[in-house]
Amino acid sequence: MNKTKRKIFETSMKLFAEKGYDATSIEEITATVGVAKGTLYYHFSSKEEIFQFLVEEGVKLLTNSIAIKTAKLTNSLDKIKAIVLIELKVLVKYESFMTIILSEIWGTGSRSKMCRDYVFEYIQMIQEIVEEGMKKGEIIEADPNVIASRNFWFCLL
Repeated sequence: MNKTKRKIFETSMKLFAEKGYDATSIEEITATVGVAKGTLYYHFSSKEEIFQFLVEEGVKLLTNSIAIKTAKLTNSLDKIKAIVLIELKVLVKYESFMTIILSEIWGTGSRSKMCRDYVFEYIQMIQEIVEEGMKKGEIIEADPNVIASRNFWFCLL
């Protein structure tokens, strides 16, 4: 990602988290970044595309971090512990990203659906680790979806 695109990305994330998607205008983004509308539109075709890119990049960051940290671990509980630590680090470092996701998942529009889909995919990833742990006897038998969901929401609350 080049310098201008990164600046648009970071500024948009901050504005969307502070004001919400609907209350943030393209004009405000360009004024805050200090670029012309043409420059913004060179990198992104719309505010919606900026939002989509922002969410996709944030989810990639989180899932890639987890994949790297858990790849060498064999014990499922160690994997869950690593995930919790990563979630906390992401929550602290990228609070704006988490604010956006959490503010959007409750709606009915396409942005909300996209955010929910990413959250459910993420919980599914955790659920698979929980199920693996149950099969190995490392985690007691219970509903793996409840455990995975609780793990996710616990870190956010």
